[in-house]
Amino acid sequence: MDEDEWEAGKQRMTELVRAMSPEVTVVIPTRPTSGMFLIALARGKAKKFLSVSEDDLIDLVEDHAIETEVQARIKGALDELSGTG
Repeated sequence: MDEDEWEAGKQRMTELVRAMSPEVTVVIPTRPTSGMFLIALARGKAKKFLSVSEDDLIDLVEDHAIETEVQARIKGALDELSGTG
C-alpha cells in the first residue's frame, strides 16, 4: 500500500462525513498504525474516533459494500456526537 492509494480513500472518507454532517471536522492520520487508521470526528468540543483498516480505506473508493458499511459506522459516530446515539 502506498500514500497515493490512501489519499483517494481519505478524500472519499472526508466526502462521506461532510455529506452527512458538513460542520464536523475530520482528521485522518497520514499513516496507519498496525494496519488501522484512527479517524477523529469532531463537532465543537465533542470528539468521536473510528478505526478503519488500511484495506477498507483504500477499497472505500471502489467497493460499494465497504462504502455502505463505513457510512453506517460514520452515522453511528455522528449520532453519538449529536447525543442521539
